[in-house]
Amino acid sequence: MLNREELEEIATLQANSSYFVSLYLNVNPMTNAKGDYVIHFKNMLKNASEGTDKAVVKKIKGDLEKIESFIVSNKRQFKKGLAILSSSEKSFWKEYHLAVPVKNGIIIDKTPYIEPLLGILDNYQRYAALLVDKESARLFLVHLGEIEEYGEVRTSDIPGKHKRGGWFSLSGHRFERHIDYHVGLHLKDVMKKLDSFLAEEKINRVIIGGSGEAVARVREMLPKVIGEKVMGTFHAEMFANNNEVFEKVKPVISEFENKKQKKTVSELLAMAMKRENAVIGLEDVLNALQEGRVMKLVFIKDFKDSGYACKHCRYLTKQKVSLCPYCNSEMEEVSYLGDLAAQRAVENGALVEIISDNKELSNAGGIGAFLRF
Repeated sequence: MLNREELEEIATLQANSSYFVSLYLNVNPMTNAKGDYVIHFKNMLKNASEGTDKAVVKKIKGDLEKIESFIVSNKRQFKKGLAILSSSEKSFWKEYHLAVPVKNGIIIDKTPYIEPLLGILDNYQRYAALLVDKESARLFLVHLGEIEEYGEVRTSDIPGKHKRGGWFSLSGHRFERHIDYHVGLHLKDVMKKLDSFLAEEKINRVIIGGSGEAVARVREMLPKVIGEKVMGTFHAEMFANNNEVFEKVKPVISEFENKKQKKTVSELLAMAMKRENAVIGLEDVLNALQEGRVMKLVFIKDFKDSGYACKHCRYLTKQKVSLCPYCNSEMEEVSYLGDLAAQRAVENGALVEIISDNKELSNAGGIGAFLRF
């Protein structure tokens, strides 16, 4: 899973006399139905080799061969975007399987090229999940359909439940206060860990889980700045594995995202009606993409439409035309215009938001965009 700490470490790497190869490849099966990304990769590889000094190409030959072998033999595990950072001479290899599209490119340099990965971290919402009880706590990062455990806080010397006769001669009430004091110290440690985690990963959404009592106690202790980031709770046992925790937090995230998506659609439709830097409908969106005006593309999940794409400059349109009006090249019919529009938006530096279900947007054509100008 992508995380800022790892990327910051990668950014400090220097190859000295060696080189890094950074590959970004759109492997979306919808826009590469026949595995066309292999062809795209080989064309990129050819262009990169021809445009690079022969001495450098010789140094990275092993990287290019290893990357090509990986792409050809690992098709089944690909999602929408693939990023590979490699330096054979440095014995370095990192691969990222992404649930969002990326702009195709091969960069050969003395350092790894990580700007697109940093962009994904900044532009797509991440969530922190805190699972807590009176003795321990576990922190998780949820991002792009994945969950990863990031750390644990454990306090082993908290006394147990009161037994007859007291604990070291403490009365029952004093003993309960003693337990409460130690639990409070433990939760303060948890708060510090959570605060540090949120700051380091730049996370603005928190979900708290555990027993009802534990969740309530944590919410009471949260500093205001963190409390404002809590967008839901869940019940789970401390021994739950990552997938079990993920299944618990998914409905919470879905509910929050649905509310946020409704707000996005309302703003989009209102702005489009007033012609205030927003458009709705596929053809208007495609025109705005061609002009580089799209700031954020918004469309219904599983949006499908057919149209035409230029084989040369990749101009997209719903209209049936034989020659591209921009470069006069041949147009070809395509049945996945929405996915191509999303890929084009990413390549233009725009955000992409997929709306799970919204009747208003569906009635407006299923797709729209906020514009830069």
